[in-house]
Amino acid sequence: MPTINIRGMTCQHCVMLVEETLGRVDGVTDVEVDLDSGTATFSEEKPVDMEAVRQAVVDAGYRVA
Repeated sequence: MPTINIRGMTCQHCVMLVEETLGRVDGVTDVEVDLDSGTATFSEEKPVDMEAVRQAVVDAGYRVA
């Protein structure tokens, strides 16, 4: 499962937004975001473009560390 570090999340609303946003990236499934560690993990049903993942996080208003 790929893991990315996300900066700027401060609450459960942030977690839900990132989970929703990443879930819309083509090939991404089973997104889990952990607020305490600032990480998101996900499964890939097919190869995922990590730049699309990064851009989705940025578009949601957060930063990929």
